[in-house]
Amino acid sequence: MKNKVALITGGAKGIGAAICRELAREGYTLAINYNSSETAAQSLKEELSQFAEVEIFKADVSDSAQVEEMFSAVESTLGEVNLLVNNAGIAQQSLFTDISDDMWQKMLGVNLSGVFYCCRRALKPMVNKKNGKIINVTSMWGEVGASMEVHYSATKAGVIGLTKALAKEVGLSGVTVNAVSPGVIMTDMMASFSEEDKEALKEETPLNRLGEPDDIAGMVSFLASSKADFITGQIISVNGGFVI
Repeated sequence: MKNKVALITGGAKGIGAAICRELAREGYTLAINYNSSETAAQSLKEELSQFAEVEIFKADVSDSAQVEEMFSAVESTLGEVNLLVNNAGIAQQSLFTDISDDMWQKMLGVNLSGVFYCCRRALKPMVNKKNGKIINVTSMWGEVGASMEVHYSATKAGVIGLTKALAKEVGLSGVTVNAVSPGVIMTDMMASFSEEDKEALKEETPLNRLGEPDDIAGMVSFLASSKADFITGQIISVNGGFVI
């Protein structure tokens, strides 16, 4: 029997790469999406190809035409997508009054429209087969909001609403839709934070450490497994107790 195909958006680095590694160990065939990180995507493909079937696909998920092309390429190369992990995202800190129209639209395009476009396209074969899983990566700031990150928080809150509503709509079709809501995770998105800032965030976290990409990958792996077949519409926080 052919392995299940997992498409991971923004899969080249950080949380996405950790998810790819975890799913490869679980026996999935991987379709790794990237936009600008081609070198990292190619390196990850070489690393994981030793024990999994892996292909990389370039697409800007904020462009519905590119999403359509990506899915068509995945289907012709690897087969229909059984598991979609919407991980692609961007972050930015800015005073609310300094957020330009372009900044707002770019954040919306990648973080929210990208999830919408990928879910819409992935659902067609999933509904036909009455089987499939969608896992969206949101953020604890989508749950409680973050000062200086209003546009980011708004998009991630949108992903939470989309996840819950879509789960209700496609449950009868045998498709589950859940979200993982990370706390402060040590990825490139933390590069602009000073050591003092990171220490302060660590002290605010009850488990007294910052998260690692593997912490998120483990939850995604669980939600993708048969152990989570009766879980849908849930926003599972993985934040060390930062938000309770």
